[in-house]
Amino acid sequence: MPDNRQRYEKMVIWVRPLFRAIFWLLGPVKVRGAYRMPKDGGVLILSNHLADVDPPALQVASPRVIRFMGKSELFEIPALGPVLRALGVFAIKRGEPDRAALKLAMDLLQSGQVVGIFPEGQISESGQLQPLKHGIALIARQTGCPVLCVGLVGTQYVMPYGQLRPRPSFRQIRVNWGEIRQFNKKDSTEDIMSWVESELRSLTER
Repeated sequence: MPDNRQRYEKMVIWVRPLFRAIFWLLGPVKVRGAYRMPKDGGVLILSNHLADVDPPALQVASPRVIRFMGKSELFEIPALGPVLRALGVFAIKRGEPDRAALKLAMDLLQSGQVVGIFPEGQISESGQLQPLKHGIALIARQTGCPVLCVGLVGTQYVMPYGQLRPRPSFRQIRVNWGEIRQFNKKDSTEDIMSWVESELRSLTER
């Protein structure tokens, strides 16, 4: 096992009711298709990225605990870094290939955990889907694990781009889970990326 899985999962399960209460006040979460999540085994979750509140929104909407990949700069914030580590978030360096982060993601998946990645690599200022990073294709191809795309709609109203504090959105947040697909080493990067982009566009238009 790559790390202390049980400790991270217990921590997320403990804080999940708090996340639910916060979203009930700021923007209730409506979930569609979460039953497609496999009950066990590694699963790669790929989601669009609208706001800093996206990870807790996905945790609330997921039947299983998700281990998120987050930008390394977040871990340098004194009040935030320890919290992220306690919740099992692991860092990736942006602007350069981070093989250690990709390897850790693959190790976690192969140990049966759920890994969440925002393949745009950053929050979308416009709310539209941005170009996707190709590292996700390597992970999907090398592990062969089930891949689930998730479309988030409305989280940007809870925390608009550039804002540091959440606020009531007075509207519903939607979390749309797509269909499962698995890839193997024969699948091309282009085919994988094309499928992911198509899924995310479809799921964010519902």
